[in-house]
Amino acid sequence: MVQRVQGVISRAKDAPVELTTILVPDPGPGEAVVKVQACGVCHTDLHYKVGGIGNDYPYLLGHEAAGIVESVGPDVTDVQPGDYVILNWRAVCGSCRACLRGRPWYCFNTHNATQKMTLEDGTELSPALGIGAFVEKTLVAAGQCTKVDPQAPATVAGLLGCGVMAGIGAAINTGNVARGDSVAVIGCGGVGDAAIAGARLVGAHTIIAVDTDQRKLDWAKEFGATHTVLVGDGDVVEKIQELTDGFGADVVIDAVGRPETWKQAFYGRDLAGTVVLVGVPNPAWNLEIPLIDIFGRGGQLKSSWYGDCLPSRDFPVLIDLFLQGRLPLDKFVSETIGLEDIESAFEKMHHGDVLRSVVTI
Repeated sequence: MVQRVQGVISRAKDAPVELTTILVPDPGPGEAVVKVQACGVCHTDLHYKVGGIGNDYPYLLGHEAAGIVESVGPDVTDVQPGDYVILNWRAVCGSCRACLRGRPWYCFNTHNATQKMTLEDGTELSPALGIGAFVEKTLVAAGQCTKVDPQAPATVAGLLGCGVMAGIGAAINTGNVARGDSVAVIGCGGVGDAAIAGARLVGAHTIIAVDTDQRKLDWAKEFGATHTVLVGDGDVVEKIQELTDGFGADVVIDAVGRPETWKQAFYGRDLAGTVVLVGVPNPAWNLEIPLIDIFGRGGQLKSSWYGDCLPSRDFPVLIDLFLQGRLPLDKFVSETIGLEDIESAFEKMHHGDVLRSVVTI
């Protein structure tokens, strides 16, 4: 039976978001309906709203979510009604060339629910990142549901669904940060601070936070930054080198994704060091760099997709670390809000006033 619930959509490019009635069908084969308890407000949702990702309006926004499985479709065995889950946007297929080679975090055939949620007039909705969680209940592929310990509050757990996982994974999974390493993180929003937290978690010795905003640098210290560099207060590359005995950092993570920040990451690393790009670039931006510099400095130049995470492996472990007091996920939550407050949350995000606003439902 179709359910009528309240949810937030973006109806047209850069139009104010709307709280409206959403129709959610019963789950079909391989699908699940999840009662959303909390969902973070992510920059990706804002990108959908302003037309930075596509033009498949109307979008059902929201994707950093946790909640309770309400019902499942035929043949679903991995989750069942009552399970407490974090939603992920990379449900692995298990059969593509990446999965068959034992690298499911690179799955090239991730999937979403087959059926569509709609407006009351039958207009099909495009769920953000295949999830659409600014809504009381959402329809997803069952593989997008990852069971975790229900002791973790949904306001915290849901953040692993996107930005926080992207940052932690950029440090641990993609950058392979190890005990005693030096790390620099350029851009200290939610993703950058998560990378800092990840580097601290695995025992990095020196963790340098770089940003244009002193307030964000102060936040970065709470997640484990040992040093800070304020952009504009001297050359960023020279500052990173000064803090690493003149050599540069073993791993530099670009959480901004601009040509100039990537170059800072490239030249701010040690010889044979690693650059990790996790900030999402504008498709119109290009990078020009001497090829001899790429050859001469060696090392690894990497891009991080969703922190190269495998939700079934990483989410439960990170939640356990939070419950043990070793990973401060709660510090990412700047405020909790209602569905009716999302437009205001986008404004706060735009001005850098919050790390994460989290919608509670």
